[in-house]
Amino acid sequence: MSFEFWATLIKMVVWLAVLLNVTPIMVWVERRGSALIQDRPGPNRVGPLGLFQALADALKFIFKEDVIPTQVDRSLYLLAPLLALIPALTTYVVIPFGPQVMLHGHSVDLVVTTADTGVLLLLALASLGVYSLVMAGYSANNKYSLLGAVRASSQMISYELALTLSVVAVLMPVHSFRLDRVVEYQHQGAWLGFLPHWNVFPQIIGFVVFLVAAFAETNRLPFDLPEAESELVAGYHVEYSSMKFALFFMGEYMSMAGLSALLVTLFLGGWSFPGIAFTGVWWWVAIKGLAILVAKMAVILGLFVWVRWTFPRFRFDQLLRLGWKLLLPLAILNLVLVAAMTLGGWL
Repeated sequence: MSFEFWATLIKMVVWLAVLLNVTPIMVWVERRGSALIQDRPGPNRVGPLGLFQALADALKFIFKEDVIPTQVDRSLYLLAPLLALIPALTTYVVIPFGPQVMLHGHSVDLVVTTADTGVLLLLALASLGVYSLVMAGYSANNKYSLLGAVRASSQMISYELALTLSVVAVLMPVHSFRLDRVVEYQHQGAWLGFLPHWNVFPQIIGFVVFLVAAFAETNRLPFDLPEAESELVAGYHVEYSSMKFALFFMGEYMSMAGLSALLVTLFLGGWSFPGIAFTGVWWWVAIKGLAILVAKMAVILGLFVWVRWTFPRFRFDQLLRLGWKLLLPLAILNLVLVAAMTLGGWL
């Protein structure tokens, strides 16, 4: 087999190792973080500081009885959990985690695929997640599931427009769809002589729009109306149990990590950091790049947890009004401002 095949396989394994640890780590952070915010102990019985609680939950899901209601559309019902997980697992193929390195005389890009359509491919893969929610709600033959699916699809479509426009604004001064080019653009010079050359500073409006839209796209509080327990009894996955429910659970956390990685890459310099040089042997460069990227992702994921336990849930009409009447006009305004700054040579 060719060198390129083995290099791509290794990069895929590295990303999978990161992804498969996102859910157990975030479950622990979510529970301990909420306990700290609410001044209570949180999980503290299974392992030191409750570190093994996520493992206990995983075992519970594996051995729990798998109940399939008799009234469901069986094929769609079984397909929905897989469609929730697959898009979250595939969006990472275009996220770079380091610069180009030399390995045994070959030039290797530290990204799974260097597709010229980079960001477009990522957004296309991420948008497939809505099909799993619609399938889950429709196939369950349950009015609460169906209402949750309708809410989820309308919410994701509403906020995808603003999110996509904020991404387009980042790409304009770079003149490329490739995310490694976006990171290279942010790795040069400094703003005002002392700020990092990150897009978050000149495009703070786009950053806020993307961040808020990311909360809505992942159905996280205060945008979790598709699975609001008080009125929909858990929404689109109310009829799921055992590992099928766990796949929805994993898909949500992996989508959070995916959008966090995209946010970091577009606005916060990706794998680069001021003052850190990426020189030396290839494996040390790869480790440094991946560590910086994951550390920045951890900060954004921590923000997801903090917001969940800080802000109350919106009403559904408020949620849609925010998406269409505030975020979308802000995204268009940001696009126009970035276009003007690009033409004026300020970006």
